[in-house]
Amino acid sequence: MNNSVKIGIDIGGTNVRVALVDETGILKILKEPCKADQPENVVIDHIKSMIKEIITPEVVGIGIGVPSAVDIEKGIVYNLNNIPSWKEVHLKEKLEKEFSLPTYINNDANCFALGHKYYGMAKSYSNSVCIAMGTGLGAGLILNNELYMGANTCAGEIGCVPYLDSTYEGYCSSHYFKRFHKNTTSLELFNKAQNNDKEALNIWDDFGKHVGALLSFVLFTYDPQIIIFGGSVSKSFKLFSPAMNRYLKNFLFPKNIEKLVIQLSEIKNISVLGASSLVKNK
Repeated sequence: MNNSVKIGIDIGGTNVRVALVDETGILKILKEPCKADQPENVVIDHIKSMIKEIITPEVVGIGIGVPSAVDIEKGIVYNLNNIPSWKEVHLKEKLEKEFSLPTYINNDANCFALGHKYYGMAKSYSNSVCIAMGTGLGAGLILNNELYMGANTCAGEIGCVPYLDSTYEGYCSSHYFKRFHKNTTSLELFNKAQNNDKEALNIWDDFGKHVGALLSFVLFTYDPQIIIFGGSVSKSFKLFSPAMNRYLKNFLFPKNIEKLVIQLSEIKNISVLGASSLVKNK
């Protein structure tokens, strides 16, 4: 082991992942159910116990990704929906006091993008947009080889942009299935489509058109070289991508589409890797 060893943490409402990471990737990882229904300090103590189980003397810092708004300078996590007790958590302060290691916290979509920039599919690109498509919709932006967050870390909140009668999140995430197909889920539709169910295939086709509109917005706004999809809904990429690609054929600048690379993330624990890179990039 060497002096580039870090701890990367991905905090979700379902699971917490804590990993020991170096420049080659994950050396060791723990995954445990998140105590999401417990008081703030119980959840924090659980995270501390996982860190203690994995930490070594070579660790130089801790990086954490969370699905919520973050004051990245002070390391404060605000209103984490999946953990109701987390309204204003001074996580950086608490962990630095416990472990005497510099600790950095950021949004999980940003960590997803950083993971691909340093360990994944975006390594050879200077401009990439990594779209997290699951329960909600967000993106991490790498522009000119740097993570771009804007003045208030909200630059990648593409799901909040108005679209039709709702937002892009309403049409390009699991919200779409809840709104328009209330008796089924994306997973059920995936399974039905795998068996050539015509109704399911038509639903995925319609979904793909909306994703095409989303990518048009992304292209006009950020003009990336590569777009990478991740998240639970994106696992059905092969079902919605044909309609998405048909939509993109009408994009105003055809040459941009010819050069654009669109890929599905297939690297396990990429957000944990990205969280660890917060240490390296500070």
